[in-house]
Amino acid sequence: MAGLKASLQTELLAIAPEQSVRAGQRLMAQGASTDQVLVLRARGSRSPACVKVVGCLDNGAEVLFGVRVSGDLVGELAAIRDTDRSATVIACTDGAVHRLPKERFLGFLHRNPEAWRLLATMIGDRLDWSNQRRLDFAGYPVDQRLARVLVQLAERHGYPVADGVNLGIELTQEELGKLVGAARESAVKAVKQLRGAGLISTGYRSVVVSDLDGLREFAMVSG
Repeated sequence: MAGLKASLQTELLAIAPEQSVRAGQRLMAQGASTDQVLVLRARGSRSPACVKVVGCLDNGAEVLFGVRVSGDLVGELAAIRDTDRSATVIACTDGAVHRLPKERFLGFLHRNPEAWRLLATMIGDRLDWSNQRRLDFAGYPVDQRLARVLVQLAERHGYPVADGVNLGIELTQEELGKLVGAARESAVKAVKQLRGAGLISTGYRSVVVSDLDGLREFAMVSG
């Protein structure tokens, strides 16, 4: 949504009022019918909205598909395709959303070709993210997979702090592991290794990249 000109942002957000959400609140359920699209909103410049998008397999295992932050749309693809929800969406932080009725959201797109183009770009970016994760799973060990994800999150969502770059999102070490297809024990070990190398520091549900250039080098990511 950030790429929309101001007048279109105003039109989109006017479709539905802002509502507060709490950390841990389930906003969408896998398998449910699609009747709305969410727009995520921040509560202050240092309090970005953050949700996790998770899927449950038939054997009960949970997969973390990705995270979405302030300004992102959630549920737009199911609305366009008129399909049931493919994942569950859970708030990681307190924040706010606009719940746009599906038909009114689709009407907004049909009235505004510019919004269609930006939406197509956003969907393409998310597909690129998914494809890159598949390549990483095949070619890198857990510590480098984690480093590569942290570099991307820092570059996309991070903000500067005194000791580096805060990721700008709140995830547990287990959730970070799920992002890179690693068990909790492997994720904790990888975090400990990166922290010991002075590349990151960690707190409760937070990661600060202390040495972004060093993390890029370790992850084999060009600057």
